[in-house]
Amino acid sequence: MLRRLAVATLDANWEHDHTVPSRTLYPHQWSWDSAFIAIGLAHVRPERAWRELEGLFRAQWADGRVPHIVFNPRLPVGAYFPGPEFWASARAADAPAAPTSGIVQPPVHALAAWLAYLRVPSAAAHAALRRLYPRLVAQQRYLATRRDVGGDGLACVVHPWESGLDNSPAWDAPLAAVPADAAVMRAYRRHDIAHAPAAHRPTDLDYARYVAIVASYRDAAYRDDDLAGRHPFLVECPLFNAAAGVAEHALARIAPLVGADPGPHRERAARITDALVRRLYDPATRTFQPRDLRTGRLLPARTVLGLAPLILPDLPAPQVEAVVAEARSARFGLAARMERPLPSYDRTAPDFEPLRYWRGPSWMNVAWLVRRGLLTHGRADLAAGLGRSMVGLVAGAGCHEYFHPDTGAGLGSPAFGWTAALLLDLLADRRDPDAEG
Repeated sequence: MLRRLAVATLDANWEHDHTVPSRTLYPHQWSWDSAFIAIGLAHVRPERAWRELEGLFRAQWADGRVPHIVFNPRLPVGAYFPGPEFWASARAADAPAAPTSGIVQPPVHALAAWLAYLRVPSAAAHAALRRLYPRLVAQQRYLATRRDVGGDGLACVVHPWESGLDNSPAWDAPLAAVPADAAVMRAYRRHDIAHAPAAHRPTDLDYARYVAIVASYRDAAYRDDDLAGRHPFLVECPLFNAAAGVAEHALARIAPLVGADPGPHRERAARITDALVRRLYDPATRTFQPRDLRTGRLLPARTVLGLAPLILPDLPAPQVEAVVAEARSARFGLAARMERPLPSYDRTAPDFEPLRYWRGPSWMNVAWLVRRGLLTHGRADLAAGLGRSMVGLVAGAGCHEYFHPDTGAGLGSPAFGWTAALLLDLLADRRDPDAEG
C-alpha cells in the first residue's frame, strides 16, 4: 500500500529532530525539504512535523535568513560536498552556533506550518505556531529587505541553489557569465556522482560555477550590502517570490491565532503579487520568467518556474488564464488525463534532457505546488489529473527523488523524503477522490 510505503520512508529517514532527504546522498537537514516533509508528517506524525520545523528554525541566522542546509555535526568531515568546512558559516557575524550553509531556499515554511496546524489544530500545534510565528516573520523580513536588490519589491536569489531548481536551463545565461574552469573540481570529491550516473547530474562546469558563486558570497562573510556591486549571480525567480507571497497569506491566517495583526501580511502579499506580475510576467510569451538583475533582461527558457505563480490566490485572472494555457501546452502537457508526468522544462525544447536533474525530469514538490495553484483557482479537473499522475509515479517506481518525464522511471536517490511526504498529502486530499490510484 502506498501509504505504508510513504510512512516507512519517512520513519527510516528520521534523524532525532529532523528528516534527512535521503540516506544515500543527503545526510543533513535541507530547508525546503523540511517544509514539504512537515506537510506530510502532519498526516501521520504531527509531533514530528513541528519538531521538523522548529529544529530547522533553531539554526536561523540573527538577520532572519533560514539556511538551506543545517549540518549534522555527528557526521565526519567529507560526508557531503560542499560540507560545513567549505561554507565556513562561522565567518559571518549573524550565523548561529550550528554549522550551516550561508544561502537560503524558497520560503515555503509558513505555508507548511499553516497546513500542519489545519491538519491537527491541537493545543500543542497552537503552541508551536506561537513559537514559530516571530521566526517566520523574521524570515520574510530578511527576504524583503536584504534581498530586494532590484528595489521593486521582489527578493533576488544569489545562487541557483536558492531557487531549489539547481541546474535549471533558466540559469544558463547568468551562469555562463560566471568565470569558472571545470578543472577546479579535481580538488573536490562530488558525492552526487557516486550515487547517480554523471549524465543525470549537473556537469563539472556547472559545479565549478556553483563553487565560484559560493566563494564570492562566503568571502564577503555572507553580507547582503552592495550585492549589485560585487556578486556575480543575482536573479529574481518566479517560484521563489511566489512562495514569499504565499508565505504572507499563510502568516495572515496564523497571525490572529497568536495575537498578531494580519493586516500587514495581507498588504505585503498584495505587493509581492503586484511586483511579480509587473517584473516577471512576459506578455509576449504569456508566462512568468526569471529576471537577470545583471542584465535587466528576462531569461527565455520555458521552465516549471513559470507555472509556480499559480499558487498565489490573488494572481490576476489574465495571468491565471495564461499560465494554465502554458501548463496545458505541449511544453508541459497538463491535462485532466495526463499521458506523461509534468516535466521541469519545456519538453519541446531542443536541449530538453529527460535524465538530467532539473533539465527535464519530473519532481513531486514542484508538481505539488502547481496542483495546489490549480485548486486555488478552481481548476479541480486539471488538479485531479496532475494528482493521479503524481501518485502513479510512486506506484510505478517508488519514492524516488525525481522521475523520467516520459517513462516515469525512478531517478536520483531512492526513499526520498519529500516524495513520500507529499504522497501522503495527496492520498489524504479528499478533493481528489481518485488519488488512491
